[in-house]
Amino acid sequence: MRQSQLFTKTRREAPKDEVSKNAILLTRAGFIHKEMAGVYSYLPLGLRVLKKIENIIREEMNAIGGQELILTALQKKEVWEKVGRWDDEVVDVWFKTKLKDNVELGLGFTHDEELVNLLTEYVSSYKDLPLYPYQIQTKFRNELRAKSGIVRGREFLMKDLYSFNRTEEEQNEFYDRVKKAYMNVFGRCGIGDKTYFTLADGSTFSKYSHEFQTVSEAGEDIIYITDEDKKEAVNKELGEKDGKEFKSIEVGNIFKQGTKYTEPFGLLYQDEDGKQKPVLMGGYGIGVTRLMGTVVEVLSDEKGIVWPKEIAPFQVHLLSLTENTKELADDVYKTLQNKNIEVLYDDRDLRAGEKFADSDLIGIPTRVIVGEKTLESKMLEVKDRASGETREMTLENLINELI
Repeated sequence: MRQSQLFTKTRREAPKDEVSKNAILLTRAGFIHKEMAGVYSYLPLGLRVLKKIENIIREEMNAIGGQELILTALQKKEVWEKVGRWDDEVVDVWFKTKLKDNVELGLGFTHDEELVNLLTEYVSSYKDLPLYPYQIQTKFRNELRAKSGIVRGREFLMKDLYSFNRTEEEQNEFYDRVKKAYMNVFGRCGIGDKTYFTLADGSTFSKYSHEFQTVSEAGEDIIYITDEDKKEAVNKELGEKDGKEFKSIEVGNIFKQGTKYTEPFGLLYQDEDGKQKPVLMGGYGIGVTRLMGTVVEVLSDEKGIVWPKEIAPFQVHLLSLTENTKELADDVYKTLQNKNIEVLYDDRDLRAGEKFADSDLIGIPTRVIVGEKTLESKMLEVKDRASGETREMTLENLINELI
């Protein structure tokens, strides 16, 4: 991608109506555009990051036996009435609408009921289980608070996986696999060292559930770290003060739902002895857009965003500093492209200082500078965005490092 062809532009000033760091930086750098409170469009740079986070999650979910699908955003009233969650007093974040014939519909805030209802047509025997379907899909929640940028939105992308098991032993084994897969996701997204497996309230499902909490001053939760080595913590809501207190952002959760949804829908299976038994269910969520916002909250610095390598929009930000260096920079760009290295090439007619500032703001991990010195030495100036370390190297050595 040539930066001269990128329709988005960086901004020097923060948007007046934003208070969260993630929204300010992502807007200034041209990753997102605010449509209304809690609702954002993802522009070309932002979409590239989002798709990379999606792919990491997809790889980790597939590795533990997940099967991807997409369920409908429009939800039927009668399905949700079976467990009592259509009522606004029970679920206060519904967006509801009507068809022209006055049939009421909801926009899905989650998909437990819909998926259970669907599986009644596919599960009848112990041979049909276990099942681990998941989706990466837009959710809609009528949040009262929408001042945290993409960390808490009214329209957002979420990965929700559901487990359907025959026995508690089988469910517990999968639960542990999900825990490890989630920690892999957060590690690959660059926040594994700041994310804790956190004991939390189980709500109506069980006594306890588990959250994945990332330490951040922008967080709405408070956790007590109980074991730094094992990355374990307890949510303050449990009333157990044990360890040092930190503010944190919930980036994922997992919980066992028992038969709360499966029994009302008649999702049963026939065991080896011919007996009918209810299926055990579990729910496992990751807010994809929330995760992207959390990375920005946690890893950015005073100059801008600092993307981890696996989710950066590009691997390299190539800067041509003068008119004289454009021909050589063009050659470097083409060579990197031919090696399937993702490059954002700043070929714009701007001063070097402006290019450096934009590069810091956008936050691509590796900056490659083609300046007047490069014309003489044929050595590229390569700067690491996270550490600030600058080295000189040949194009061949750079390619070897990046591939």
